[in-house]
Amino acid sequence: KAKNKIITAVLLSAGAAVGTALINKYIKMSAVARNLLTQPEPRCYRWRLGNIYYTKQEPKAASSRSRPDTCVQQLRGDSLIPLLKEYYTVYTIDLLGCGRSEKPNLTYTNFLYVQLLNDFVKSEIGRRTNIVATGASAPIVTMACGYNPDLFEQMMFINPDSLLSCSHIPGKSAKCYKFILDLPIIGTLLYNFASARSIISKTFSESYFYNPYDVNPHNIDKYHESAHLGDSSKSVYASVQCNYTKCNITKTLEKIDNSIYILGGEAEPDIDLTIKEYTKCNPAIESSTIANTRHLPQLENPEEVSATVQMFSISFTQPYFNVSRETFLLTQKGAVASLLAATPDLFQLLSNSLSISALLQSTDVPSQMFHVKHRGIFISFMAKKKRTPLS
Repeated sequence: KAKNKIITAVLLSAGAAVGTALINKYIKMSAVARNLLTQPEPRCYRWRLGNIYYTKQEPKAASSRSRPDTCVQQLRGDSLIPLLKEYYTVYTIDLLGCGRSEKPNLTYTNFLYVQLLNDFVKSEIGRRTNIVATGASAPIVTMACGYNPDLFEQMMFINPDSLLSCSHIPGKSAKCYKFILDLPIIGTLLYNFASARSIISKTFSESYFYNPYDVNPHNIDKYHESAHLGDSSKSVYASVQCNYTKCNITKTLEKIDNSIYILGGEAEPDIDLTIKEYTKCNPAIESSTIANTRHLPQLENPEEVSATVQMFSISFTQPYFNVSRETFLLTQKGAVASLLAATPDLFQLLSNSLSISALLQSTDVPSQMFHVKHRGIFISFMAKKKRTPLS
């Protein structure tokens, strides 16, 4: 009788394992069956730990800026790319373990991604690069710039993780959870529950979008497919959830000399506190928020994000001047021009509406960048303490 019980238990366990494995296989096949992530001109960077998928889109106009922008995004901004490529050569990269890139079964760390990003810029771009990163990708970019600042020109972070969140390390419970997730059958089943389409849809509606009715179901399908592509799609999830990809970036952020701009969704929880944390470490960091957006403004309001990228890029690639009637920078469709002849009332408008001298005297920095939107046009200018900003 004891022997029969053992045999029965073994058979039931084997049957349950086979059944669970079949369920896992069905979930994976149904998620990727529509092949939504196919691109007409895919590119592949053959890195030492796996093939990296990326795209490169260049502006059609020969007069457009040649400096490239690399978008390293935790969540892709397909609505933003067509707007940026009018002015920049745009690279979008799927990090190892994400999207369409190879997904080997290993533990993913911040330093692994730092090496990947630096190697990618050296090999595929070959010159100093502007970079846009979302959420948890921002600490990776920060550390990459800390290791090799000569590879990067300017950095824009969209709703970056807080410095406190970045400093978390794997604890005993996290290591135990990762061990369970790494199990071939049970771990995969838990991952399938966590990456179900309904969970992704709920996350977008409650955490990523300001207006849940703006969520595009087609985007949900694409993210669902992305979560199940590859040999071991759960590996990066386990590493992220258990804090293996996190790194304390405070010291690196203090030392960085590169231009940094933080763009936040106005409805993103604690975004003002996060911006204060970053600017406390590095007072040169600039920031702004976009109204009626949350974690993914590049999907909710791509036009405003694109305009901010252009404004930030031009303001730091053109010479700085003291504020005067001849030296405003007009940024519209990549042009830089004198403003007074076109809008003679703007100088008086700024004089009346901005107490620039008072703002400068209240800070310890010798100069400060100001951004103004006038008649739908973004204007950027630098006011300096050593001379009278406005007379």
